[in-house]
Amino acid sequence: MQHVDELDLRLLSELKKDGNISVPLLSKKLDTNASVLYSRIKRLLRKKMIKKFTIEIDEAQLGFQVKASVGINRDPKLKDSIHSELMKTAEVDHICEVTGRFDIIISVLAKDLEQLHSVIIEKIGRIEGIQNTETFVELEKTDKEPVYLSKN
Repeated sequence: MQHVDELDLRLLSELKKDGNISVPLLSKKLDTNASVLYSRIKRLLRKKMIKKFTIEIDEAQLGFQVKASVGINRDPKLKDSIHSELMKTAEVDHICEVTGRFDIIISVLAKDLEQLHSVIIEKIGRIEGIQNTETFVELEKTDKEPVYLSKN
Protein backbone atom coordinates (compact mmCIF):
# COMPACT_ATOMS: atom_id res chain seq x y z
CA MET A 1 0.00 0.00 0.00
CA GLN A 2 1.22 3.46 -0.88
CA HIS A 3 1.89 5.98 1.89
CA VAL A 4 -0.84 8.62 2.01
CA ASP A 5 -1.72 11.13 4.66
CA GLU A 6 -4.96 12.86 5.62
CA LEU A 7 -4.43 15.65 3.05
CA ASP A 8 -3.94 13.11 0.26
CA LEU A 9 -7.17 11.36 1.24
CA ARG A 10 -9.15 14.61 1.39
CA LEU A 11 -7.65 15.66 -1.96
CA LEU A 12 -8.58 12.32 -3.55
CA SER A 13 -12.10 12.61 -2.17
CA GLU A 14 -12.61 16.09 -3.62
CA LEU A 15 -11.20 15.03 -6.99
CA LYS A 16 -13.45 11.97 -7.01
CA LYS A 17 -16.48 14.22 -6.49
CA ASP A 18 -15.37 16.63 -9.22
CA GLY A 19 -12.28 15.90 -11.31
CA ASN A 20 -12.73 19.26 -13.04
CA ILE A 21 -12.41 21.34 -9.87
CA SER A 22 -9.77 24.05 -10.14
CA VAL A 23 -6.73 23.90 -7.89
CA PRO A 24 -7.44 27.39 -6.51
CA LEU A 25 -10.93 26.24 -5.44
CA LEU A 26 -9.44 23.03 -4.02
CA SER A 27 -6.97 25.18 -2.12
CA LYS A 28 -9.83 27.04 -0.44
CA LYS A 29 -11.85 23.89 0.28
CA LEU A 30 -8.88 22.07 1.80
CA ASP A 31 -7.33 25.16 3.39
CA THR A 32 -3.97 24.36 1.79
CA ASN A 33 -1.59 26.27 -0.44
CA ALA A 34 -2.27 25.69 -4.16
CA SER A 35 1.38 24.89 -4.92
CA VAL A 36 1.25 22.09 -2.32
CA LEU A 37 -1.85 20.68 -4.02
CA TYR A 38 -0.25 20.85 -7.49
CA SER A 39 2.73 18.85 -6.25
CA ARG A 40 0.46 16.38 -4.42
CA ILE A 41 -1.62 15.79 -7.56
CA LYS A 42 1.53 15.25 -9.65
CA ARG A 43 2.86 12.77 -7.06
CA LEU A 44 -0.44 10.87 -6.92
CA LEU A 45 -0.46 10.67 -10.71
CA ARG A 46 3.17 9.54 -10.85
CA LYS A 47 2.49 6.82 -8.24
CA LYS A 48 -0.63 5.82 -10.23
CA MET A 49 -2.98 6.36 -7.28
CA ILE A 50 -4.90 8.63 -9.64
CA LYS A 51 -5.39 6.51 -12.74
CA LYS A 52 -7.07 9.17 -14.87
CA PHE A 53 -9.29 12.20 -14.81
CA THR A 54 -12.66 11.58 -16.39
CA ILE A 55 -16.21 12.85 -16.59
CA GLU A 56 -19.54 11.54 -15.37
CA ILE A 57 -22.19 11.69 -18.06
CA ASP A 58 -25.88 12.10 -17.36
CA GLU A 59 -27.08 9.30 -19.64
CA ALA A 60 -30.72 10.31 -19.11
CA GLN A 61 -30.03 13.54 -21.03
CA LEU A 62 -28.79 11.37 -23.91
CA GLY A 63 -32.06 9.43 -23.87
CA PHE A 64 -30.97 6.46 -21.75
CA GLN A 65 -33.65 6.45 -19.06
CA VAL A 66 -33.02 2.90 -17.77
CA LYS A 67 -29.87 1.56 -16.14
CA ALA A 68 -29.68 -2.06 -15.07
CA SER A 69 -27.25 -4.56 -13.67
CA VAL A 70 -27.55 -8.05 -15.08
CA GLY A 71 -26.17 -11.08 -13.27
CA ILE A 72 -25.12 -13.81 -15.68
CA ASN A 73 -24.22 -17.46 -15.26
CA ARG A 74 -22.20 -18.87 -18.14
CA ASP A 75 -20.53 -21.99 -19.44
CA PRO A 76 -16.93 -21.62 -18.22
CA LYS A 77 -15.62 -23.19 -21.44
CA LEU A 78 -17.10 -20.29 -23.42
CA LYS A 79 -15.88 -17.50 -21.13
CA ASP A 80 -13.78 -15.71 -23.77
CA SER A 81 -16.35 -15.88 -26.57
CA ILE A 82 -19.12 -14.68 -24.23
CA HIS A 83 -16.95 -11.78 -23.09
CA SER A 84 -16.21 -10.89 -26.71
CA GLU A 85 -19.92 -10.97 -27.65
CA LEU A 86 -20.87 -8.82 -24.66
CA MET A 87 -18.19 -6.29 -25.65
CA LYS A 88 -19.81 -6.07 -29.09
CA THR A 89 -23.23 -5.34 -27.56
CA ALA A 90 -23.64 -1.55 -27.73
CA GLU A 91 -25.94 -1.30 -24.71
CA VAL A 92 -23.46 -3.06 -22.39
CA ASP A 93 -21.65 -0.34 -20.46
CA HIS A 94 -19.22 -2.52 -18.53
CA ILE A 95 -18.52 -6.10 -17.52
CA CYS A 96 -17.32 -7.31 -14.10
CA GLU A 97 -16.23 -10.85 -13.34
CA VAL A 98 -17.43 -11.58 -9.80
CA THR A 99 -17.63 -14.18 -7.09
CA GLY A 100 -20.93 -15.38 -5.69
CA ARG A 101 -24.05 -16.65 -7.35
CA PHE A 102 -23.21 -15.06 -10.73
CA ASP A 103 -20.12 -15.43 -12.88
CA ILE A 104 -20.32 -11.90 -14.26
CA ILE A 105 -22.38 -8.79 -13.70
CA ILE A 106 -22.83 -6.37 -16.56
CA SER A 107 -24.22 -2.85 -16.63
CA VAL A 108 -26.75 -2.10 -19.37
CA LEU A 109 -28.09 1.26 -20.60
CA ALA A 110 -31.43 1.41 -22.41
CA LYS A 111 -33.80 4.10 -23.62
CA ASP A 112 -36.76 2.45 -21.89
CA LEU A 113 -37.90 -0.83 -20.32
CA GLU A 114 -38.99 -2.19 -23.69
CA GLN A 115 -35.48 -1.73 -25.11
CA LEU A 116 -33.95 -3.23 -21.95
CA HIS A 117 -36.18 -6.28 -22.36
CA SER A 118 -35.15 -6.58 -26.00
CA VAL A 119 -31.44 -6.31 -25.17
CA ILE A 120 -31.70 -8.98 -22.46
CA ILE A 121 -33.81 -11.42 -24.50
CA GLU A 122 -32.76 -10.79 -28.09
CA LYS A 123 -29.07 -9.97 -27.69
CA ILE A 124 -27.65 -11.19 -24.38
CA GLY A 125 -29.91 -14.22 -23.99
CA ARG A 126 -28.95 -15.50 -27.43
CA ILE A 127 -25.20 -15.51 -26.79
CA GLU A 128 -24.00 -19.11 -26.86
CA GLY A 129 -22.96 -20.29 -23.41
CA ILE A 130 -25.10 -17.92 -21.36
CA GLN A 131 -27.08 -20.17 -19.05
CA ASN A 132 -29.31 -17.68 -17.24
CA THR A 133 -29.62 -14.01 -16.34
CA GLU A 134 -31.19 -11.95 -13.58
CA THR A 135 -31.83 -8.25 -14.14
CA PHE A 136 -31.77 -5.51 -11.50
CA VAL A 137 -33.16 -2.15 -12.68
CA GLU A 138 -31.60 0.88 -10.98
CA LEU A 139 -34.30 2.95 -9.29
CA GLU A 140 -32.16 5.46 -7.43
CA LYS A 141 -28.45 5.96 -6.84
CA THR A 142 -26.85 7.66 -3.85
CA ASP A 143 -23.13 8.35 -3.66
CA LYS A 144 -21.38 8.59 -0.31
CA GLU A 145 -17.99 9.51 1.08
CA PRO A 146 -15.30 6.95 0.22
CA VAL A 147 -14.30 4.42 2.87
CA TYR A 148 -10.77 5.82 3.10
CA LEU A 149 -12.18 8.99 4.68
CA SER A 150 -14.09 7.16 7.40
CA LYS A 151 -12.72 7.52 10.90
CA ASN A 152 -13.39 3.86 11.84
